[in-house]
Amino acid sequence: MRQMKGILARIAGKCAGSARLFLTGALVASAVLAVRPAVAADWASVMMYHRFGENKYPQTNIRIEQFQAHIDELKNGGYSVWPLGKIVDYLASGTPLPDKTVAITVDDAYKSVYENAFPMLKEAGFPFTVFVATNNVDRRLPDYMTWDQIREIVAGGGYIGHHTASHAHLPALGEDRIRQEIATASDRFQAELGFVPGIFAYPYGEYGADIKRLVAEAGFKAAFGQQSGVAYSGHDRYSLPRFAMNENYGAIGRLRLAANAMPLRVRNVTPSDNILDRNPPAFGFSLDEDYPNAKQLACYASNQTGGAVPIEWIGERRVEIRLNTAFNPGRGRINCTLPGPEGRFRWFGNLFYIPGR
Repeated sequence: MRQMKGILARIAGKCAGSARLFLTGALVASAVLAVRPAVAADWASVMMYHRFGENKYPQTNIRIEQFQAHIDELKNGGYSVWPLGKIVDYLASGTPLPDKTVAITVDDAYKSVYENAFPMLKEAGFPFTVFVATNNVDRRLPDYMTWDQIREIVAGGGYIGHHTASHAHLPALGEDRIRQEIATASDRFQAELGFVPGIFAYPYGEYGADIKRLVAEAGFKAAFGQQSGVAYSGHDRYSLPRFAMNENYGAIGRLRLAANAMPLRVRNVTPSDNILDRNPPAFGFSLDEDYPNAKQLACYASNQTGGAVPIEWIGERRVEIRLNTAFNPGRGRINCTLPGPEGRFRWFGNLFYIPGR
């Protein structure tokens, strides 16, 4: 375990930018041991992709050979790949899921989803959800799918999620504009597909308390961000996490680490709004379970130096973190991990929006 902590610290020291934060354990994947499958769990890991085989965009792309390795691992590694909506329903009702349940999601409806990922996922028999921002499809931009291709995906067993109309930075918009973004896209989904998706993904993973409220008022049963972590039955269903996968950080070890992850259950997270009015934030949370090894918790943040950030414990369960450097405008992340049983990791992540982009 001492060696594991050292590896994590060295990784964290390299995480100077927020793009690296969802990778805090990518290089420790060799330590993720074979796990005896449990009968049931109340959590699932949700993976997020964007482009497939578009090597000009390494920050959002996954190479074809990488994605094939992911599919092979999910087929042969003892995982249960379920539709996202089914997972959401099970979590909401408290119905047990198989251990190591995984969902595959894709944001933005790029054409490479249809041309490259769809055939691979269909051959594997894996369900997946594409979150579609409708304006780019309506504009018939060459990098995006057409409505006919989206309909083919639906007919072929894929699912569609709601991603607004213009894929705007929602924290920069007023409430009326956000409602319009949702309503415009909903009208287009109804016209083109005959239904309005019931699950929402925040563009760029950016949201705050008021945005969550508007999404809930619009009738969505759940909403997903882009912060790392494990979705579980007690989680706020309008800030559900996903593990981002891309070309630079798409090694098979990263996939194994995320797919084997377990929830780090927390409550009383501060600040309560992910849109910051104080930078850096006075960040804290309380553990919602009694973890015997809680003091092995390690947290890492964007734009910090020196590896893991200092943690102040208040009592046995309260964690307070005071960052020494402000986040850059845009997005900032904090990831906290705790060693779990049999080489697995418990994981909690938070993504902040910092005005001033």
